[in-house]
Amino acid sequence: MRRVLLAGVALAAFLPAPGQAQDPATLAARCDQLFTFADRALTRRGEGNGGPNMIVQGAGVDCRRGRYDQAIRDLERVLRGQGYTVPPPP
Repeated sequence: MRRVLLAGVALAAFLPAPGQAQDPATLAARCDQLFTFADRALTRRGEGNGGPNMIVQGAGVDCRRGRYDQAIRDLERVLRGQGYTVPPPP
């Protein structure tokens, strides 16, 4: 029981407080990291292939327009849905 409590305390130390916004530069870096990874991993290149993943491309637009939370959520969801492990934040 004590291990579970200690693990929960350790995890909570790395999470932002409820209602506390993260730094926009940090969110932008995370958005860029996930977009780059997803674009490389999920875009099918070559003749006759499906082409770019439209969810990934839409999230890239959201990243550029400052809608980091939505873009990060979409990128993480699509990566997990395709069986990829989401990389840790930079």
